[in-house]
Amino acid sequence: MKKALLMLSGAALILGMSSFMPIKTKKPATTLTVNAEKSRIDWVAAKKTDFHTGYFPIKSGTVNVEDGKITGGKFVIDLANLKVTDPGGGDGLTGHLKRADFFDVEKFNEAVYEISSVNYTSDATADISGNLTLKGVSFPVKIAAQVRGAGAQGLFAQSFVNLDRTLIGITYGVGNVAKDVQLAIHLFAK
Repeated sequence: MKKALLMLSGAALILGMSSFMPIKTKKPATTLTVNAEKSRIDWVAAKKTDFHTGYFPIKSGTVNVEDGKITGGKFVIDLANLKVTDPGGGDGLTGHLKRADFFDVEKFNEAVYEISSVNYTSDATADISGNLTLKGVSFPVKIAAQVRGAGAQGLFAQSFVNLDRTLIGITYGVGNVAKDVQLAIHLFAK
């Protein structure tokens, strides 16, 4: 009887103490809308004697956030409105990049990146895996991202990536034009 009373008292003590502990609640999942006016992908492409700079606008997209972490998303990249920003490139390079030997924007005016998995390596960094669909073909692309403030209020994430353009089917000028293109991805969502 004493053992039963002691066990019952112990259980009551544990239950009583646990009632003073804070309850951890998981934050609800949220789908944020990409701010197309602020989001874009800057690029730098080099050749033997020079380099060119520009950007692709992000046309639309969503980011799924749960408990302060990115869990998924999909982004539409506006290839038809790509911009060359260095004076040496100008309209001539813009027109060339829109032709079939680069992005073929008459047939494929958009590219899509869809997140397949996210692995956080710290509170503010994540390895994001996904598929890039460009010119009708999908390719796996992994991005190491810096994530700032992912939550119901919004998100800012950025990444600096070197992408081998030949792996996604753009082979123009290999030998004279570098295969690697440097990308700076800036993504804002609310």
